[in-house]
Amino acid sequence: MPPPPSAPAVHHLRLWWRRRGRAGAVGATFSVAFLAAALLLTLSYYASAPPATSSSSSGRSPALVGLTLVRGAEEKGALCLDGSAPGYHLQRGSGGGSRSWLIHLEGGGWCRNLRSCASRQKSMLGSSHYMERQIEFAGILSDDESQNPDFFNWNKVKIRYCDGASFSGNVKDELKNGTRFFFRGQLILEAAMNELLLKGLGQAKQAFLTGCSAGGLATYIHCDAFRALLPEDSRVKCLSDGGFFLDVEDISRKRTIRSFYNDVVLLQDLRQRFLDCDSNLEPGQCFFPREVVKNIVTPVFVLNPAYDAWQVQHVLAPQSSDPQHSWLDCRLDISKCSPNQLEILQGFRKEMLDAISELKQKSDWGMYINSCFVHCQSLNSFTWHSPSSPRINNKLLVL
Repeated sequence: MPPPPSAPAVHHLRLWWRRRGRAGAVGATFSVAFLAAALLLTLSYYASAPPATSSSSSGRSPALVGLTLVRGAEEKGALCLDGSAPGYHLQRGSGGGSRSWLIHLEGGGWCRNLRSCASRQKSMLGSSHYMERQIEFAGILSDDESQNPDFFNWNKVKIRYCDGASFSGNVKDELKNGTRFFFRGQLILEAAMNELLLKGLGQAKQAFLTGCSAGGLATYIHCDAFRALLPEDSRVKCLSDGGFFLDVEDISRKRTIRSFYNDVVLLQDLRQRFLDCDSNLEPGQCFFPREVVKNIVTPVFVLNPAYDAWQVQHVLAPQSSDPQHSWLDCRLDISKCSPNQLEILQGFRKEMLDAISELKQKSDWGMYINSCFVHCQSLNSFTWHSPSSPRINNKLLVL
């Protein structure tokens, strides 16, 4: 069983990152942090808080980092959904961080059928033709030491997401119902990593794979493969932000997200990626972190809100399961939830804590589970490291 909600936060990201050792290391400590269950107070605050600005707490504007398209993408078969070359943004490190690398996998949901994938082909989530040529690096990607004290001077990379299946597909057939689709997420990630290895990642002393949302799920899926790319004596860890999606019933007692994942797995033939997954499970179940994490060896830090806003809106109370719109206000503003809805949210929180408590056996893993009504916290200066950042017993994530 997980510790009670009021248990003290004994460790956090900085301490966890600095711990050396791999799985099975003697004396490694599993760090767990749970925020006191002041549900309405805490969630109301973050639901009503003003939108986070892109500027850091120091007043500096985030750095603008240019887009690099993967070279030779077509010959490598590493293509976005529409057949365009994938891309990434690289900001070089300096000083003591010149041989340290942080790789971030972009998120952005998934497409479950040809219609939704076709729609993504006309957006930055399916084509590099629509990607911004420059983006801001904030939060864990910031080069501002006051905002990002542990990683500000590292080499930092954001790999753009344009395959619709958490960088996991590898389907050779391109023609579907008369339209060309490229389900090549696995090849995209491999091509980008190989290019970065030549740019210095291959000589990294330490490296950190991170990701948000669908990129957080990709972080779980690819963590060990990332470790295998790097020198044996390098220190390698992973952080998944808002990527622990739950296989739970929604408010209408349907498994909406499982059905969605079944479609994604079947469309992009992902079952072959999860050969260790129980064959008696439905295809989509193998795509959930609860199953993926069972075989991960590399240390992982789990950053997740117990009341993940995206999951409340799309997993617990999706519009398709709320024809009377009784959850419309609650799903957008937690302070407007009825007592019954709050009770259901508490049940969702318990499902999250029960699922994550299974990771206690992984002694060199860590986690920071707070009660904020948000989704993804590492890329936002407001939630990552600012005077208003989430606190657990007065402890910040990065301090």
